Amino acid sequence: MTYLVVGLVLFLGLHSVRIFADGWRSRVLQARGEGMYKGAYSLLSLLGLGLIIYGFGVARETPVLLWSPPVAMRHGGSLLVLFSFIFLVAAYVPRNAIKARVHHPMVLGVKTWALAHVLMTGRVETAVLFGAFLLWAVLDFVSLRKRDRAQGAGSGTPEVSMAATVLTVAVGVGAYALFAVVLHGMLIGIRPF
Repeated sequence: MTYLVVGLVLFLGLHSVRIFADGWRSRVLQARGEGMYKGAYSLLSLLGLGLIIYGFGVARETPVLLWSPPVAMRHGGSLLVLFSFIFLVAAYVPRNAIKARVHHPMVLGVKTWALAHVLMTGRVETAVLFGAFLLWAVLDFVSLRKRDRAQGAGSGTPEVSMAATVLTVAVGVGAYALFAVVLHGMLIGIRPF
C-alpha cells in the first residue's frame, strides 16, 4: 500500500498545484520557462503513475474487504462509468453541448469514474485509489469553476453543434463498450461484463 500512497501523493500532488499554489506555479514558469516546467512535470507525473500502477497491483494481492457491494451497485457503477467516458470525449470534441454546459468535462469524467469505482468495489486498495481521485476531482472542479468566475469565463453562450454532441455521445459509448468488454479484462484483470 505504501507505493500506492506515495504514487498518489506524487501524481495528484502535481496535478493539484493550480488548486493550491497557482502563484508559485506562475513564478516557476516565468523563471524556468514552459519547456523546463512541462518536462519536469511530465517526468514526475509518469513516475507517480508508475508507482500507482505498481502499488495497486501489490495491494490487490492481499485485498481487505470493507463492504460487499450489492449487484445493483455494480450495475449503477457501470452506468456511471459510461457517463464518464462521454464526459472524457466531450473534453476533446469542439462545439459539443456537453462541454458548453459543464465547462470542464474531463474533470467531471474523472469524478464520475472514481465515484463509480468507490461505490462498486468495496475493498481498501480501491477505496484508497479511487477515493483519492474522487477527492482530487472534486477539489479541482471547484477550483476551476472559481477561476472561471474570476476570469468572467462562461458568461457568454458558446456556439454548439448537434452533430458534435451526437458524435461525442457516440464515440463515448463506443469507447466505453470497447474498454468494458475487451480492454478492462486484458489490462486490469477484471471483466465488468
